[in-house]
Amino acid sequence: MMAGKVFFSVSMSLDGFIAPGSLGELMGQQWMELQQWVFPLRFFRENLKLGKGGEEGRDNDIARETFERTGASVMGKRMFDAGEQAWPEEAPFHRPVFVVTHEKRDPWERPGGTTFHFVNDGIEPALDQAREAAGDRDVRIAGGGATILEYVRSTSSRSRSHPCCSAPESACSRAWTRAAWPWSRSARSRRSG
Repeated sequence: MMAGKVFFSVSMSLDGFIAPGSLGELMGQQWMELQQWVFPLRFFRENLKLGKGGEEGRDNDIARETFERTGASVMGKRMFDAGEQAWPEEAPFHRPVFVVTHEKRDPWERPGGTTFHFVNDGIEPALDQAREAAGDRDVRIAGGGATILEYVRSTSSRSRSHPCCSAPESACSRAWTRAAWPWSRSARSRRSG
């Protein structure tokens, strides 16, 4: 019997944008605009060792609480590929991370407690491994958008949480919006147009 919940917590614009469609645009201007709320937060700055200080308040509390409740994370290969280049040597997870991929690769240990495990046989085995590693804590589906959508469509993920910010829409977000929230204004406008 599992004790923890499976959840996702990502920045998403009101029109459903999570990440650009092309790998080359990841961590680009549009994504940075979406993430601008998190960079000044005290918890985020301390977790990434960007220095002391930073904003406190409810957003900071949410970031800290999300981190503290998470015992393990699951992510897709595309998110991992972008992060592998951008994360500092001490990756920000400090927990086991299970990467859903077709690539065979040995676990990759990082300083600070993050170990990336590469799961080659689908989302359910990745989730099973993450649940075991998390113990009585929760499992976070960290992203990207396509991986979250796979879990939303499956019977595995029961709890959804996502801060929303304002950013332009992309082709990736249109697919996400139609599939995950068919009642949204963005999805309705496409059905009627």
